[in-house]
Amino acid sequence: MKETLIIAGFGGQGVLSMGKILAYSGVMQDFEVTWMPSYGPEMRGGTANVTVILSDRKISSPIAHEFDTAIILNQQSMEKFEPMVKPGGVLIYDTNGITRHPVRKDIEVYAIDATAECAKMGQAKLFNTMILGGYLKVRPVVAMENVMVGLKKSLPERAWKMLPANEEAIRHGGEIIRKR
Repeated sequence: MKETLIIAGFGGQGVLSMGKILAYSGVMQDFEVTWMPSYGPEMRGGTANVTVILSDRKISSPIAHEFDTAIILNQQSMEKFEPMVKPGGVLIYDTNGITRHPVRKDIEVYAIDATAECAKMGQAKLFNTMILGGYLKVRPVVAMENVMVGLKKSLPERAWKMLPANEEAIRHGGEIIRKR
């Protein structure tokens, strides 16, 4: 098993945190893991992406030029990373702010309205875990109990009171994702 994943959007959307949760989850599942963040010079609101590789064998390089899965959270990332999804791969995107939807026919495309759902709930901070839940529904590469350990390791101790809400957001994300 090897999953090469790019998560891309704006800083402040929880892009790097989502990757870190997956990386910790993979470690808990005894996978080989890489987590390679990249972000623009802006402190918040600039571009951000993270490459995560989860594998049951040694990983030769953390650098990837094509991906099994892309999670896209803004239009700039759609334009940059849609062409980099391997044929037969998966592209998941939040519908908010996307003006040009994916056009490729050789990949599976899923939409998730996480921004709208979080707004309904009044919980914008659950956005990234809701997206993560959609991803895990489509690509269940790590077990939920390991995701919860990864989530706890990723959050500062003062935020542990949000663990039940984050777990619910992960479950809800799996319910609202839809194939396009």
